[in-house]
Amino acid sequence: MLDGLLLDVVSIPKTSVDFRLLYDTKGCFRLHAITGDKTKFKLCKVRSVQFDQKDIPYLNTYDGRTICYPDPLIKANDTIKLDLESNKIVDFIKFDVGNVVMVTGGRNRGQVRVIKNMEKHKGSFETIHVQDVAGHEFATRLGNVFIIEKRI
Repeated sequence: MLDGLLLDVVSIPKTSVDFRLLYDTKGCFRLHAITGDKTKFKLCKVRSVQFDQKDIPYLNTYDGRTICYPDPLIKANDTIKLDLESNKIVDFIKFDVGNVVMVTGGRNRGQVRVIKNMEKHKGSFETIHVQDVAGHEFATRLGNVFIIEKRI
């Protein structure tokens, strides 16, 4: 699956132009031009938080990174803001109702919506209900969404 490419920074040194790789509303990859400090970080979805044999905490991200000693408040499905130069966590966004998500899988791939509510079903997939500003709503699986912004 190509979800590991989402929100990657692509640089072209000869033209000194930087892009962020995102989904469009059709579910296709698109390059979005970025400048300044936006080229120095990447958003990563946390897959799991675990402890190794020596009780050192670490987290795994959706793109295969392993980061030791994360903030104890970071849990699975949260999003971290990762500094690409130092490979350190700068900030994180909790997976909560009211935050802005990008749908990265399913029929609605590429949509940017706000989480309205979450449903947990034992023995089945967790369902997330998302809504746009016009009030249109749909439901998708938890694994299909990626937090991109904290709602104030």
